[in-house]
Amino acid sequence: MGLSQFSSRGRTSRGLAVVFCLWGLISMCCAARLSASRQKLEVQKHLNRLNKPAVKSIESPDGDIIDCVHMSHQPAFDHPFLKDHKIQMRPSYHPEGLFDENKVAANPIERSSPVKQLWHQNGKCPEGTIPVRRTKEDDILRASSIKRYGRKKRRTAPQPRSADPDLINQSGHQHAIAYVQGDKYYGAKATINVWEPKIQQPNEFSLSQLWILGGSFGEDLNSIEAGWQVSPDLYGDNNTRLFTYWTSDAYQATGCYNLLCSGFIQINSEIAMGASISPVSAYRNSQYDISILVWKDPTEGHWWMQFGNDYVLGYWPSFLFSYLAESASMIEWGGEVVNSQPGGQHTSTQMGSGHFPEEGFGKSSYFRNVQVVDSSNNLKAPKGIGTFTEQSNCYDVQLGRNGDWGQFFYYGGPGRNANCA
Repeated sequence: MGLSQFSSRGRTSRGLAVVFCLWGLISMCCAARLSASRQKLEVQKHLNRLNKPAVKSIESPDGDIIDCVHMSHQPAFDHPFLKDHKIQMRPSYHPEGLFDENKVAANPIERSSPVKQLWHQNGKCPEGTIPVRRTKEDDILRASSIKRYGRKKRRTAPQPRSADPDLINQSGHQHAIAYVQGDKYYGAKATINVWEPKIQQPNEFSLSQLWILGGSFGEDLNSIEAGWQVSPDLYGDNNTRLFTYWTSDAYQATGCYNLLCSGFIQINSEIAMGASISPVSAYRNSQYDISILVWKDPTEGHWWMQFGNDYVLGYWPSFLFSYLAESASMIEWGGEVVNSQPGGQHTSTQMGSGHFPEEGFGKSSYFRNVQVVDSSNNLKAPKGIGTFTEQSNCYDVQLGRNGDWGQFFYYGGPGRNANCA
């Protein structure tokens, strides 16, 4: 065999190798493009499901688009059980004994102001519509998957009497809360001081809320939640926003934030779930708060939500839940943060104002006029209230009681500090 034949065969082999290599690269490239194209299509389908046709759209100063969607076209009615649901336009009953939020505090130093939402500056939605914060492509792409968009990770409700506190810490969630248990509860109320805590990592959040809980903390926990939160992952910014959440299976497959799945039925045209709250409190300066009431309608059995004195927002239909279809077995109020331990250290994500409870009014964040709804549909001060925090050197809670604020507590903290590493 001549040298030229060897040389020719070598060139052929190298040529084939190059062709195969190029073919492999092209195949990978095509597969990647196909995958990206499929993902884009899935994202668009999800956006179409969430963003219903708008009667009117309002651009908020913070860049949000608020779509005024006809009440009967809202995401709730994608639920198969709600196809023929007749919207209940008002609750059958309000709880008795609502505290008058307009009452002036005896101590002028401890006066605070209610807040509204930022988008109100640029317009309002017409009667018969509800305001829905428009979901953008980037919102969904920030989530771990399309399926998980708008959902909490598992094990995020604080479990005060856990025999193994490390079990809670493993989830990366930390709390400073007040709670009651051991009775049947039909609602809860609180007025919550509003701040804009600093978040260290985009995948962390800080929130202040009430939890209405039924079932066990295993696989079947029922939870209704409402309050304010700062969540860069969910909203793409560090604004303080009104939010709700629900689940009937311990945050596994059911439920979501705000109106990001079918469930909550909104009837109010003035308040948008997930929209920015403005103004917020400042250290040693003006203080602002929001009042939230969630209660079970004794006639229809739905769980209703009211924001402030004037805004009945809507309801979670009772069929969404198993345990909460009857009553709640535990109520919690307080703060929660995600501690992702960046760089192996405790996060510096703040809870509440970022200051510890002992600093008091104007410096530390508070919950005031904390109440529960009893079986007679009466609002009452909670009996046997307890507190819980995983690491009091990072975030803490302190109870108090007086004539103006009833049952109250200060809570929160800075996260990482000399005593919290």
